[in-house]
Amino acid sequence: MPWLLLLLTHLFSTPIGPTPAKTYPIGQIKTPMGEVLFWLHDETPNHKTSFIKLANQNYWDTLTFNRVIPDFVVQGGCPDTPAGFSDSPYLLKPEFSPNLRHIYGAVGAGRDDNPGKLSAGCQFYIVQKKEGLARLDDNYTVFGQVFKGMDVIDAIVAVKTDKANAPLTPITLDVNVIQMTASALKKAGYVVK
Repeated sequence: MPWLLLLLTHLFSTPIGPTPAKTYPIGQIKTPMGEVLFWLHDETPNHKTSFIKLANQNYWDTLTFNRVIPDFVVQGGCPDTPAGFSDSPYLLKPEFSPNLRHIYGAVGAGRDDNPGKLSAGCQFYIVQKKEGLARLDDNYTVFGQVFKGMDVIDAIVAVKTDKANAPLTPITLDVNVIQMTASALKKAGYVVK
């Protein structure tokens, strides 16, 4: 009868039902003008981890897109001051990849002119120029790619701004990381490779 005991043990210890589908962490930015979703690249593990950490801490949820420039970028996060990003919680070493370029919708990490090209943990931008910004390649780390909501970004760069390129009406941020399955991503316009 040991075989019966083994069979019963196996039956009662094996989960019943389908295995849950694998999910992927997706960057989500909610603004008064709409939602933006973007893929977080595995090729930039430190920037990806940093973004997830700060989003989960609600770091950006009291901040705005403080710099919006048509045919360039929308940028938000910690203040961009003449002294650099003095309020950044930390700096990150660059994670340049020949596969990650500053194409339309690329999400990158802001930085000041420090010689090590260290990224400010708190500052991110989204490329709005349709032709991309090749001059930023291998100078600023690209860590994500927008797959839904570029119409929102295009609308944001069209708002009226002051001389420092800050919107006259603040565009507030609600930044999160959501989990999506491959099928949900496909419906939203992104195919997992």
